[in-house]
Amino acid sequence: MGLMVGAVVPVFSQAKAAGDADAKKEEASVPVPAETSSVTKHEWAAGGRMVHYTATAGNLLIRDDQDKANGSIFYVAYTEDGVEAKSRPVTFFYNGGPGAATIWLHMGSFGPVRVVTQSPETTGPAPFEWVQNQYSLLDKSDLVFIDAPLTGYSRAVGKGTVKDFAGTDQDILAFKKFIVRYITANQRWNSPKFLFGESYGTTRSAGLVSALQNDGIEFNGVTLLSSILNYNRRSPGLDYEAIGYVPSFAAIAYHYHKVKTSLSMAEWVEQARVFARGPYAEALQKGDKLPAAEFDAMAVKLAAITGLSVEYVKEAKLRISASRFRKELLRGEERTLGRYDARFMGWDVDSAGENPGYDPSDTGISGVYVGAFHEYLQKELKYLSQEPYYTSGPGLNENWDFKHKAPGGGPGRAGEQLAPDVAVDLADAMRKNPRLRVFSANGYFDLATPFFSTEYDLSHMDLPEKLVNNVQFGYYPAGHMVYLNVDALKEMKADMARFYALAQQR
Repeated sequence: MGLMVGAVVPVFSQAKAAGDADAKKEEASVPVPAETSSVTKHEWAAGGRMVHYTATAGNLLIRDDQDKANGSIFYVAYTEDGVEAKSRPVTFFYNGGPGAATIWLHMGSFGPVRVVTQSPETTGPAPFEWVQNQYSLLDKSDLVFIDAPLTGYSRAVGKGTVKDFAGTDQDILAFKKFIVRYITANQRWNSPKFLFGESYGTTRSAGLVSALQNDGIEFNGVTLLSSILNYNRRSPGLDYEAIGYVPSFAAIAYHYHKVKTSLSMAEWVEQARVFARGPYAEALQKGDKLPAAEFDAMAVKLAAITGLSVEYVKEAKLRISASRFRKELLRGEERTLGRYDARFMGWDVDSAGENPGYDPSDTGISGVYVGAFHEYLQKELKYLSQEPYYTSGPGLNENWDFKHKAPGGGPGRAGEQLAPDVAVDLADAMRKNPRLRVFSANGYFDLATPFFSTEYDLSHMDLPEKLVNNVQFGYYPAGHMVYLNVDALKEMKADMARFYALAQQR
């Protein structure tokens, strides 16, 4: 998961038949670049705290099993000047996809600057603006934004290929190697350490914190923003997806005044949770054997909660897909909803269609993020590259190997998995490091990774009672990218400040 916008793919001339052998030989090994960086000095101030910091934009090399460089990983780090490593946390950030660069978190969430958008309206074309981010985490931690292999300016080098990085476990291994390289090169072994992943980045985080833990590298905390932890729930024949979306549908219907209630939105959502895990789940479990009278009664209740018509709910056999909901809720107004953030509305060419033609919460902000990022990187961070910046890594998503080898010896979910359930990994890390804390941040209006499914996954990790409260939750009036709502970003920063303090208690 994660925002995926069109990548710029360079066009290469085809080798002539006579030169094919030479061309293949050349392609077999990409020159290994040096580790270089652009270093600039800056100041950030908010809440009475002034931070003098260094911004480092550059690359570090990671190596294969033969100790040969096969990846050059681009990153931007913001580190406070003159502070001892043991008293200054470091947080590693990344987006998801799989195959997405970290431009979105970098320029929108907790970095020292953020882009200005018109969210939830479409942000217009250039000129774009960025401002000092008063809700940055720079007052609590150093920040390292990492572009996944083959995304952004990160590249396969030497004899590295897409296959080395396009997969659940391949990706975890690459990030583990980068983090080890970073904390070694920058003498950060004794710093408190945190991970922050968004979307598929949460899948990565859960597996990564376990992999690092098993190498003796303990972390203080993991922040999961808009989570997808268990891909098995999407398997045909299961009702987890339908159940997981109901509270999100309820929140969105409430937002658009499509339901009749005097409750607050939080109260309305809680009522939807009770309905989804109780009567609704029980009805779906009966499948085709659900009696007609119960089917009709359930359709009426589901329609009242989701804002859809009883007839539509019946036609969908009580199972509403997120894509259809985005098209149906405002059909009478000829508007569609965003997938990543349902606060965004779009217009389709075909108002009678079944599914939206595009995601307005993607197209509405991609231009400002991409444009402002390039301007900021060149003008403020003095980083210049002749390479294209891939917001989506070419060949990654479509070639992704979702198989995963989970740790632990528990029944059923450990060992080889055809689709990852990394809640197993996260639970394993928490048992081995009982001080590890997890913060799950969720947008009420996210139709990519619904919060109710996240709650289910994080409450089914088979943790001992003593560790259950190590997992905390935050909920915000926003979508997948919570930070697009600046008021929600402010709320989340306050929650994160408390989380960081708690995760560093001795």
